[in-house]
Amino acid sequence: MRLYVPATLSELDSVSGGKIDFQPRRAHTATSKLIAEMAEHDVTDLEEVEYIAQLAAADDSLMLVAQNPHEPWLRLVISVDVPDGAVTPAQGTDEDGHELPSSAVDINQSLPGIPVVCVHVDETEAAQDIQGVLEGDEVAMERLSDRDLLWYDVTELPQIPR
Repeated sequence: MRLYVPATLSELDSVSGGKIDFQPRRAHTATSKLIAEMAEHDVTDLEEVEYIAQLAAADDSLMLVAQNPHEPWLRLVISVDVPDGAVTPAQGTDEDGHELPSSAVDINQSLPGIPVVCVHVDETEAAQDIQGVLEGDEVAMERLSDRDLLWYDVTELPQIPR
């Protein structure tokens, strides 16, 4: 199962030999619920559904940055493949009482040495918009939501600007 794990840039420091350790945490994937919801909108291509899951992970990454202001102000999503049994559907609501996205799952066990497939990260210019979002600027939020995250292969992790 392909997971999209919201993260911060400092978490990349723990990648060793292209592998990362994860403890139980929230992630996103193309769940059966998300696939069914997207099919109602005539979206049946799995890659498109996975993109929606990746966007939800990027939103959660923004929340991680907000909770850790010493982190570089860039969203980061780590893509990994894990066994299906390593996750369970996420239950409940987020910190603000909103329903969780249909892509939300919980990693339910320690996952040592998981190979990183790739990462998606904001370009450095997005930091200004992230600052604006954290200050409540709705226009900055619109600009940020229009930004695509940049794709990096696991071999390119040291080249990610911070």
